[in-house]
Amino acid sequence: MHLSHVGTNKICFLLSLAFCALLVLLIPSLQPPQRQADLPLPRPRAKPAGRRHDLYGNPGQGSHEAKDGSVVHPLPPGGRPWDPHTMLDGDAAHASSPGSRSKDSLDLRDIFIAVKTTRKYHKSRLQLLSQTWVSKAKEQTFIFTDGEDKELRQKAGLNIINTNCSAAHTRQALCCKMSVEYDKFIESQKKWFCHVDDDNYVILPSLLELLSSYSHTQDVYLGRPSLDHPIEAAERVKSDGSVSVKFWFATGGAGFCISRGLALKMSPWASLGNFITTAEKIRLPDDCTVGYIIEALLEVPLTHTGLFHSHLENLQRLPTDNILKQVTLSYGGFENRRNVVSVGGVFSLAEDPSRFKSVHCLLYPDTEWCPRKTRH
Repeated sequence: MHLSHVGTNKICFLLSLAFCALLVLLIPSLQPPQRQADLPLPRPRAKPAGRRHDLYGNPGQGSHEAKDGSVVHPLPPGGRPWDPHTMLDGDAAHASSPGSRSKDSLDLRDIFIAVKTTRKYHKSRLQLLSQTWVSKAKEQTFIFTDGEDKELRQKAGLNIINTNCSAAHTRQALCCKMSVEYDKFIESQKKWFCHVDDDNYVILPSLLELLSSYSHTQDVYLGRPSLDHPIEAAERVKSDGSVSVKFWFATGGAGFCISRGLALKMSPWASLGNFITTAEKIRLPDDCTVGYIIEALLEVPLTHTGLFHSHLENLQRLPTDNILKQVTLSYGGFENRRNVVSVGGVFSLAEDPSRFKSVHCLLYPDTEWCPRKTRH
C-alpha cells in the first residue's frame, strides 16, 4: 500500500509538470498580436526643377571672379537687362508639384529678413530703407554690414550686426557675411530666412502671402535665377574635383527665401563657418554656394518665382498694375540710373530716383511724409 501511494504521487507530479509546460507554450498564442511600430517612409529623391524651359529667352553666363577678386555678375549679350515678362507670374514657374504646398499660419514675426550691405552705403542706401519698408518691419529686419555705425543704430533703431567681414566686394567677403546671416537666423528660431540686398524694396504683404503658401517645415527654396541655365561647378566637396555638377541658384541681388526645415538640413555645410569652407571648395560667391548646398548636396530643387527682381532686369518693363504685387524691387546703379520701376503720381524722378518712396506711399498712403493726395 505504501509503494502504491508513492507511485501515485510521482504520477501526479509528472502530470502537473506536463500541464505547466503546456500552459507556457499556449500563453503566447492566446495573447493579442502586438502592433508593429510604423516605419519611417524613405525620403523621395528630389527631381530637378525648372530645367525644362528657357527662363529669359537669352543665353547667359554665370557669376565669375575678376582678376582683382571682386565678383562680377552677368548681363546678357549687348548689356541688355533680362526681360522680366517671362517670369511675371511667380506661380507659373513654381517647381513644386501640385498638392505639395501646405498653408502655413504666418505673420511678420515669423520671418527673419537679412539685408546685406557695406559701410559706404549706410547713408545712401540704408537711410532710404529705414525710411521706407524697413520702418514697417524693424523687429524682423537685420542689417549685416562690415563696420560699426552707432549713429545709424541709435537714430533709426535698426538691428545692425557688424560681421567683422572685409568691406571688399569679393567672394570671400560676401560668403563671410552670408555665413553670419545663416548662423543668426538659426539662433532666431524664426520660420523663414529671407535674404535681400541693400538696393531691394521688400513688399511685405506680398512676401507674407507668398510664404504663407508653403510650410516652413518642408524643404522650400524660393527665388529667381539670374541665368537661363544651371550653373556648373567642380565637385570638390564630395569628390576630388575631377567631376562637375550643375545646379540652379537664386540670385542674391533679387533676394531669396529658405524655410527653416531646409535651413536646418544645410547645417553640415553652412553653420559655424562651414559655409565659408564650402564656398572655398567650389570657388563661387555666396548666392551660388547657397544654391550648391541646397540643389547639389541636399537635392532640393529651387522653386523659380518671378516675384523677385534685381537691377539686372529691365525694371521699366514691369507693368504698373503689377508692381505692388511683387515681392522685391530694385533700381539701377551708377551704370544705369534710369533702370527703375514705372510709378507715377507720387514723387518726381528727381525727388525719388529709386522710386522706393513712391512705391512706399502707394502701399502705405498714411505715412507722414507721403504727399497728401496719396493719403486716405
